[in-house]
Amino acid sequence: MADTYSRGKRVFVERPLELVLLTVGVALVADLLSKLANGTVTVLTLSIFLKDGIVIGLVIGLAGVGLSMTYSILNFANFAHGEYLTAGAFAGWVATYLVAGAGTVSAGDLFLLGVSGGADAGTVGASVFSTPLAVLVGFAVAVAFGVALALALDRLVYRPMRGQGAISLLIASIGVALALRYLLAFVFGTSRTGITGGTLPTYTVPVIDLIFNAHELALVAAALAMMGGVHLLLRRTKLGKAMRAMADNPDLARVTGIPTERVVRATWIIGGGLTGAAGYLVVLETGTISFDYGWTLLLLIFAAVILGGIGSIYGAMLGGLTIGIASTLSLIWIPSDFTHAAAFAVMILILLTRPSGLFSGVTTA
Repeated sequence: MADTYSRGKRVFVERPLELVLLTVGVALVADLLSKLANGTVTVLTLSIFLKDGIVIGLVIGLAGVGLSMTYSILNFANFAHGEYLTAGAFAGWVATYLVAGAGTVSAGDLFLLGVSGGADAGTVGASVFSTPLAVLVGFAVAVAFGVALALALDRLVYRPMRGQGAISLLIASIGVALALRYLLAFVFGTSRTGITGGTLPTYTVPVIDLIFNAHELALVAAALAMMGGVHLLLRRTKLGKAMRAMADNPDLARVTGIPTERVVRATWIIGGGLTGAAGYLVVLETGTISFDYGWTLLLLIFAAVILGGIGSIYGAMLGGLTIGIASTLSLIWIPSDFTHAAAFAVMILILLTRPSGLFSGVTTA
């Protein structure tokens, strides 16, 4: 009895913050159960919040994997990462519109995605159900454009500066981000444009009547498949081993004969492709596109990477899901305008107890 009391007193003295967080967590769970019991929150509403959190969390995690890989290999925070997402989304949906609307609307109007002319969501009717081939082509173009953009910017901007330190690269990436963002605004305008159209088939989960539409299911399937591919690459291939070695100790990897420049190139290819895919998928799910899409998601992507543990691929995946679910579940207690703040609050609270992140000490994989 005395020993138990002594241990409890030591925990209270040495780790008071963890006790406070535990108390807050228990209070929130108790309040949620109370709301479910009195009907203030229904099981269906809670399920919808969880579904939406998982969907947006997968997008954040997918983009976060690319950011985490470039950080772990190149050791700098790429603030242009959000613009890679936006550029990939625009490139992919331009391709989708050109295929889906061929012969009905002029190519110039299709290229501008409804900014002017006769192309709009209703006329083109792009969706995974009505124009599956166009969506597949657009997804492939988004991935390819993300790869091409990442490689081009590395060759023109980052590679010549690689020996000047992380701060110089970070500042350069901010300049690249601004240039890309306002180039997209110049071409496609600054308004938020509707993209997808037509009626989508839906699938209902029995008992709770939770509805998934075809675009949500396509996003989940594509994101999980790409994350699984990254896992297999890192664990089962020679390139993956080289990437993990370089993330752990770049100098030792260079000395042992690992082609570091080839690994860097592969990192940009994978990171750019995943980010372009994330941009295309988030537009597929939300149905709208805007020149600042990547910028609005960038802080959440950084939050996911930091929360999971900088340099950890699996940490970025888990961090993305945590941030996504936290932002939607917070709607139970706070207005929608503050959901991002709630997600960052969760990140800060977790980091106060685990400063290195959820996957602390794990690099690359």
